Amino acid sequence: MAIKPLIDLRSDTVTKPTEGMRRAMHNAPLGDDVFGEDPTVNALEQRLANMFGFEAGLFCPSGTMTNQIGIKAHTQPLQEIICHRESHIYCYEGGGMAFNSQLSTRLLTGNRGLITAQQVLDNINEENVHKPITSIVAQENTSNREGGAVHKVGEYQKVYEVCQQHGLKHHLDGARLFNALAVTGDTPASYGKAFDSISICLSKGLGAPVGSVLVGNADFIKLSRRIRKVFGGGMRQAGVIAAAGLYALDNHVERIADDHRRAKQLEETLKSLSYIAEVFPVDSNLVIFRLAEHVLADSFIAKLKGEGILAINMGPQLVRFVTHLDVDDAAIDSVCATLKTLA
Repeated sequence: MAIKPLIDLRSDTVTKPTEGMRRAMHNAPLGDDVFGEDPTVNALEQRLANMFGFEAGLFCPSGTMTNQIGIKAHTQPLQEIICHRESHIYCYEGGGMAFNSQLSTRLLTGNRGLITAQQVLDNINEENVHKPITSIVAQENTSNREGGAVHKVGEYQKVYEVCQQHGLKHHLDGARLFNALAVTGDTPASYGKAFDSISICLSKGLGAPVGSVLVGNADFIKLSRRIRKVFGGGMRQAGVIAAAGLYALDNHVERIADDHRRAKQLEETLKSLSYIAEVFPVDSNLVIFRLAEHVLADSFIAKLKGEGILAINMGPQLVRFVTHLDVDDAAIDSVCATLKTLA
């Protein structure tokens, strides 16, 4: 019996480097990055900083590290961060804001992951010894747990104005920011006018095997580099992996639209099935859907796995598919055909 090829829709982090990317990694000029001497790392950091309208960048192993470094560099203990209750920094970073930065957290519920300017105004603590000092607002684009919801930079600019008026910092978890840019048409440089810092992940939609870059002004990145050292994130000949990021920026940005098109195909199929109660609106490459009450998520995921399709549980009755570099049109056609047989 022929074995079906595995179709992994758990995350866009499961991609493997392409042959071109592997060659770029193999041929990358190297140096010691802790000494600031790796030319490939330096090129990647400066390229993303310039692209997003900032002075400098810092290459780190993960998006969690760039988020946690950025938050710590902007804050002091006994202060408070405002973020969405479904945000990655709150749900999926192991309580790092409390552990690393000793922050209190103000959780808000916003429209598909977006915190608005009015919400920020309504949630800034007054000067009171009984309350933590509100110091930073963190956003996420795209919003993972909201089904990859995309937000336009104009909304963030309104929040940034409020932050400036009240002495707050504005940080963006841009784990899938290039997916958002592919939808909105906003320019990367416009984000430098709406945030004090951005974490840009290379290992999701862009298909690099590892790495994220934190961008901001020069003094902020200088402090962030010191914090990275304390976190154990200083790497040596890191150009081997930074080269994958540079290759992705040259070759994998425009193709992100293909992932979005395939996600829409999955959305349309799921909406037609009787055992699906709800499909979150699909803006980008994430597809989250709610199963009917009589269908258990774990059982459904196990059934998919038996058909050679991997998915992930996002909560009671919730399942997530993610399209990415390693899933082509034929694979999506196969998934859609299989979903129809499970009714």
